[in-house]
Amino acid sequence: MAESLAGVVLAAGAGTRLAPLTRLRPKALCPVGDRALLDHALGRLAAVTTDVAVNVHHGREAMEDHLSDRAVHLSLEEGEARGTAGALGLLRPWVDGRAVLVTNADAWLPVDLEPFVAGWDGERTRLLCVEDPARGDFGDLRYCGVALMPWDRVASLGSEPSGLYERSWARDEADDRLDLVVHHGGFVDCGSPADYLAANLAWSGGTSVIGVGAEVAPGAELDRSVVWPGARVGSAERLVGAVRAGTLTVLVR
Repeated sequence: MAESLAGVVLAAGAGTRLAPLTRLRPKALCPVGDRALLDHALGRLAAVTTDVAVNVHHGREAMEDHLSDRAVHLSLEEGEARGTAGALGLLRPWVDGRAVLVTNADAWLPVDLEPFVAGWDGERTRLLCVEDPARGDFGDLRYCGVALMPWDRVASLGSEPSGLYERSWARDEADDRLDLVVHHGGFVDCGSPADYLAANLAWSGGTSVIGVGAEVAPGAELDRSVVWPGARVGSAERLVGAVRAGTLTVLVR
């Protein structure tokens, strides 16, 4: 399956709701634990395919620099971001008849995708979901950022800005061509500062996360907080439920 599977990381979003953190770096490059969200996404795909594309729009220069030494195909979305469906439509020549495994860069999702891929029938769109009745996309199930799509579903997508649910999955659902697989592990959609902090605390088991090269002075107090790589916390400071990024502090209440 790995030889015939194209992996795609969707990483072109602006991260508007994650501001002000996304004023410092693209959402996909915001760190969760020891790695950028993008690197977590690439790691998810690595076990099942070695042929991976990343779509890029917002923060293009930083994204290109981050990926400069990676063996990935860059899909540069000029003019405007294409959305989830438009991103795949733009990638059709690269996909070239293969099935596609898509994952969202902004999801913190520790999961082994080998069983998800191995059990696929190759015909129906397969979506990884979590049980979340309050925010369900398909009854009580909420899509959590991994999809397997057969080539015939990708081949019909155009490159204009559009979403996968509207362009493909709604029809699949109506035609009983959706295969919903429940994920019982952790998942956080890092759409807001509160969610982003929650993802870091889930990664660490609830303790504060201090990035590589960050400086926490003696006497400083950290409680359920995140300090980005290279940031500094002074000796008289007490951070509670906060993100320190550079000289910026975001308090989550």
